[in-house]
Amino acid sequence: MHYAVPRILHRAGRLERFYTDFYTGIIAKQVLSSVPKGWRTSAMNRALGRVADDLPYERIRSYPLLGLEYYVRQALARDPEARSKVFLGIGRKFGTLVKQDGFGTAGAVYAFNTAALEILKAAKQKGLITVLEQTIAPRALEEELLAEEHRRFPNWEPIRNRGASTVETIEREAAEWQLADLLICGSEFVRQGVAHCDGPIEKCLVVPYGVDARFSQAARPSHNGPLRVLTVGEAGLRKGISYAAETARLLGAAAEFRWVGSIGLLPDVRRYIEPYVQLTGAIPRNLVLFHFEWADVFFLPSVCEGSATVTYEALMSGLPVIATPNTGSIVSDGINGFIVATRDTQAMADRLRRLHLDRDLLSKMQEAARQSMEIASLQSYERRLLKALSRASAAVR
Repeated sequence: MHYAVPRILHRAGRLERFYTDFYTGIIAKQVLSSVPKGWRTSAMNRALGRVADDLPYERIRSYPLLGLEYYVRQALARDPEARSKVFLGIGRKFGTLVKQDGFGTAGAVYAFNTAALEILKAAKQKGLITVLEQTIAPRALEEELLAEEHRRFPNWEPIRNRGASTVETIEREAAEWQLADLLICGSEFVRQGVAHCDGPIEKCLVVPYGVDARFSQAARPSHNGPLRVLTVGEAGLRKGISYAAETARLLGAAAEFRWVGSIGLLPDVRRYIEPYVQLTGAIPRNLVLFHFEWADVFFLPSVCEGSATVTYEALMSGLPVIATPNTGSIVSDGINGFIVATRDTQAMADRLRRLHLDRDLLSKMQEAARQSMEIASLQSYERRLLKALSRASAAVR
């Protein structure tokens, strides 16, 4: 979320240090920004996103060589098990580097799941308060849900093997939970996921996220054509591409579906889906707003998320959101969108058909979505997070 946590802590006067792998810095950003947009490579665009103007550089410790190693090794990894192995190795190296550099005068540490174990151990030894953010449902639950998706839709994605790296990731998460004084969960789905995996639910506190206001600038002219339905994210089983395709088939000419994001499907499946859902492939982040302006409604039929920030962005841009409970969305059912049961394509099609046939309802929900800024904004997230951290500090002390 573009360094939301360290930015929030800095504004509150509570940031001692921010550790990350690759960070561009203000001067490098100025150099890269001087390159005409048409000449920039994808690596340049990614680097431009690796900086926050409101973070003081002297409080940042970065490990660019580690970031480069991670990028190269992930690009070479051919399946989820190989990617898990890469992530674990880099996570251990990152934690070791942070431990060596130390915590300065900090009284607490805020870390993120599966990349925190070494950091939390070192912090505990020094008597620091330990906060862990569980950014997605626990890996054990994710594997359980995706195994069911692969049974339902065989040969849609490369075979997913549960090997040693997956098992180690699951064990690593459980070990991190035990070391944390507080577990920050972006949604109730994540909190219940921790409980499902026999984790310490008593440590969990739900703190929904927030996003900046740039998506509130979306301009959306009215039209009388098919309902325009947008999804943003990787086109794969975890995000529910199979249910989007079936929902699109059920709606037929009443709706036009567009899916923006990288594509993790096998070629035959992609050819099956494309008559129903337009797949754009991956696009630069700065072009996403164009697609929000095109759409009438946002649709995310995920089977496993944390609290999908793209749903916050959709609300901020004035799009009603149709999502499953597993997306961890902040949508109020029937007000600024609909929450529908996971895998229930009939219910998904029914909600979208209602919005197609009743344009007054669509307009009301679009306006309600725009009014969601109070809970979807970065400022609201800041208030929620700081309150949660203050409660944790008081409880531990």
